[in-house]
Amino acid sequence: MAYDINLANRIRERLSELPNVEEKAMMGGLTFMYNDKMCVGIIKDELMCRIDPAFHETAVEKRGCVP
Repeated sequence: MAYDINLANRIRERLSELPNVEEKAMMGGLTFMYNDKMCVGIIKDELMCRIDPAFHETAVEKRGCVP
């Protein structure tokens, strides 16, 4: 398996209330699209998130977060 199924299920649960969410197999993993834009992805056991550039510096200071 190219991505962590447990992590995928957790993301599905969190996004379940939103309209216009679509899952796509991409880049050897799984991507969640919101309004036709990638917002969250999983490759192996790593989570990729699209974040507001204004919060980039704060985000990368958190443990485990890398650009």
